Amino acid sequence: MVDEHGRLPVTKTEVGFHGKVWDVVRDTVELGAAGPAVRDYIAHPGAVAVLALDEQERVLLVRQYRHPVGAFLFELPAGLRDMDGETPLDVARRELHEETGYEADEWRTLTDVYLSPGASAERVRVYLARGISAHATGRPLDLHGEELGMPIVWVPLADLVQGVLAGELHNPSLQTGVLAAWVARADGFGSLRPADAPEAG
Repeated sequence: MVDEHGRLPVTKTEVGFHGKVWDVVRDTVELGAAGPAVRDYIAHPGAVAVLALDEQERVLLVRQYRHPVGAFLFELPAGLRDMDGETPLDVARRELHEETGYEADEWRTLTDVYLSPGASAERVRVYLARGISAHATGRPLDLHGEELGMPIVWVPLADLVQGVLAGELHNPSLQTGVLAAWVARADGFGSLRPADAPEAG
């Protein structure tokens, strides 16, 4: 079973709002026999997230304030794919260092996910990072905004699985990454795609 990618014809596009990170777009889409339909959505550059797993099967998390939902959420280190010339893996390496002060020797693609495909074009590639060590330069000192003073914590993977199933952890990239890693560990992560695996769509 494979999702089929391919855009239907768009006859009109309007940008209703230009934001700092994303825009709100209104497309008129031809749905064939169903005729035209208007769809509003968030045009988003995409993001990456990193499930950094150490030898004790602990996962490295950050805790960040998310204003739209009014909550401090435990999350995987993550960041936007908004810099020209960077591959998704480049972004993942940079974000792991910037947010936590760690780096990794081994990288695999854990999963790809659209976070809210009915409302947003945001896609996230979640990486599994292993061979974790402290970065030679440590954690950057020029953090700002929500990242300033953002705590980091190591949590056993098994505890995170229970937290997801208990409804205690709500970040979708964390949920997807944790559950995918829990399944993938059964064969020693041998079934995972390489870090530079092509993305669909």
